[in-house]
Amino acid sequence: MKRLAILTGGGDAPGLNAVIRAVVKTAIQEHNYSVLGVRDGFDGFINEHGVFPLTTADVRGILPRGGTILGTANRGNPFARKVKRNGQEVIEDNSHRIIENIQALELDALIVVGGDGTLRIARELYDLGVPVIGVPKTIDNDIGGTDYTFGFDTAVNTATEAIDKLHTTAESHHRAMVVELMGRDAGFIALTAGVAGGADVILIPEIPFHFDAIAHKIQERIQRGAFFSIISVAEGAAPEGSQQEYATTGDRITYARLGGIGQTVSSYINENCDVESRVIVLGHLQRGGSPTPFDRALATRYGTAAVRLAVKGGFGRMVALNCNRITDIPLVEALAVPKRVNTKGDLLITARSLGIAFGDEI
Repeated sequence: MKRLAILTGGGDAPGLNAVIRAVVKTAIQEHNYSVLGVRDGFDGFINEHGVFPLTTADVRGILPRGGTILGTANRGNPFARKVKRNGQEVIEDNSHRIIENIQALELDALIVVGGDGTLRIARELYDLGVPVIGVPKTIDNDIGGTDYTFGFDTAVNTATEAIDKLHTTAESHHRAMVVELMGRDAGFIALTAGVAGGADVILIPEIPFHFDAIAHKIQERIQRGAFFSIISVAEGAAPEGSQQEYATTGDRITYARLGGIGQTVSSYINENCDVESRVIVLGHLQRGGSPTPFDRALATRYGTAAVRLAVKGGFGRMVALNCNRITDIPLVEALAVPKRVNTKGDLLITARSLGIAFGDEI
């Protein structure tokens, strides 16, 4: 019997359990493979009890659940792992231990489910001989080579629901409500939820904005008798000529964490627009909850496709969605260019046609 393992790395996203379920059921029932689960990302290969058998009974009932039954870690880079030596924190390359343990397990394939950071680690391990298959996961939808990553649709639904609820309180109090949304350097969540939720202003990293353009839009609405506004702001958005705002700094282990631009925009409105403003940072709510039917189906398709790709030896590749067809591409190609909002694309043009402002023009 052949053996494969699956791990989930990076930030959690709705649909991870659906992928795990699909991998386990497809591997066991269709191909008679045995399956191992790896706890807490790549750390599971070096932590005690970090690898364990997965059966179809273990994945029963997990399809609608958010999170991941395997656990995850966004600091689990085996090439740069923070450890304590003689009371001091040092950064070590533990990749050789990971590879030795993978070889000791006699794995025929390792399915790695994650975003760009996790998949970059997977590619590096592949270059060192590990039989890796990648599955794209991130609420940010910023991985190249695929139309959608699972988790994005659920995050957009959560953000849209929040914007919907803010309309009534904004209108009741004649306020400008600023909603800061996740997405890192990509504006897909803020743009899609902003259009779906009827935002008046959308600020995304791909389009540097001007504060006076935001003020102009708010004043224009007031003159037309609309005494409230909804502003959808991506956490990575920034004014023209300025840097992005960060809540925490990063290092070799972790990304710097974006945050604060929503408050900056809200403060400007309070001081310059003769209208009261409030800011809502949706944060990790966008990562949680039961995955939407779209994310469940997409994650399931990815999971079964990953097993099929492993069976035929398609290592060093990532499953992807293109024109509603499941395909696969080399990991190096998927990671070459991060995906960003097309500022000439249909959704953004549609938003402008509806009168939504992006802060770049008056």
